[in-house]
Amino acid sequence: MSTKLYPLRTALIGLSSSGATSWAAAAHLPGLLSEAGRSKFAIKALLNSSVDAANSAIEKYKLPADTKAYGSPEDLAADPDIDLVICNTRVDKHYEVIIPSIRAGKDVFVEWPIAGKKEHIEEIVEAAKQSGSRVAVGLQRRWNPVVSKVRALINGDDVKLGKLLSADARVFGATNDREILPIGLEYFTHKEVGGNVISIGVGHSLDVLLSVIGDVQPSTVQAKTQIQRPDIRIRGSSTNKIIKTVKSDVPDLLSFNAQLQPSPHIADDATLAFFFRRGQPFPGTSSLTWTINFQNGEIRVDSPSKSFFDADPSDDKPITIQVHRFEDDSVEKVEWSWSSEQAALPVPARAVSATLHAFADGRDAGDGWVSLEDAAKRAALIEKLLNA
Repeated sequence: MSTKLYPLRTALIGLSSSGATSWAAAAHLPGLLSEAGRSKFAIKALLNSSVDAANSAIEKYKLPADTKAYGSPEDLAADPDIDLVICNTRVDKHYEVIIPSIRAGKDVFVEWPIAGKKEHIEEIVEAAKQSGSRVAVGLQRRWNPVVSKVRALINGDDVKLGKLLSADARVFGATNDREILPIGLEYFTHKEVGGNVISIGVGHSLDVLLSVIGDVQPSTVQAKTQIQRPDIRIRGSSTNKIIKTVKSDVPDLLSFNAQLQPSPHIADDATLAFFFRRGQPFPGTSSLTWTINFQNGEIRVDSPSKSFFDADPSDDKPITIQVHRFEDDSVEKVEWSWSSEQAALPVPARAVSATLHAFADGRDAGDGWVSLEDAAKRAALIEKLLNA
């Protein structure tokens, strides 16, 4: 893609004018329509469930009049005037809407999870190998400034914490409530769909942690899941009242232990302990906490109100990074910030925009964006945990 001329002719899949969730509108569109975004991307087409639905979204978001409306993934894939396809549909639709464009050799950005079924992920990987399609996966939080700052502390020479001995993480959230879902997320109660609090919530939380401390050894994973609250109340979108109760087959609690892969900065027998529970934590308990223990100190990351690192340092309850040095028992607060370009965007769009720019610039995988092969390995771990 680095050989193509800017702006890249871009198609969006899943920018809906009526959808219950609006990740495409909240996280993708602001960056694409910013001054920096317009210099690299030109929205030339929308693919929705029908041509009429695509036209409705074009009108709602006031996209250029010449934006093409598609209702067929095959028709979009056949368009020679599209360089990049960005997918934001529900996860069980990912495979069917992106596989034609991948087979056509187009560059594709697909939000996480890659697809709802293992066999579909495998087919997507193989199709990309055959066609030469570059595929980036939406694990963009790896480069959020909090994550990057902690990674630099671990890998840098200035802190001199020594080798990493152990890490533990406690995560609460993934949905706003422990036993209520909006009707648009009712599918979170059906494991077969592929999008749920484990695959999405734990998937993102665990991915950013492992991107910092290193991967686990899959053979050492010892996991336990539980469905604590199988009866999920569904809230209507218009009345905001409970309209029904459904049975969930998706775990709402996960805990696991595993050994980390040894590396120059990780001890040979270093371990990870990870705990997740859906919904609100006990009052006064943070939504996300990391504690990373080293030979000569510890790093603690605390997110009081968010289980992801999509936040701003100026929030009422900001995410904090602290380093405890054992030698003098000192505790230092480490500052972090978004870049000026990212800070000009809404918080959900900041990491997405940075990743799209890295992908568009033709950087190597791992330098600002996650490759399909890398994400497929993470998907295999999440599937193992989900079915524990």
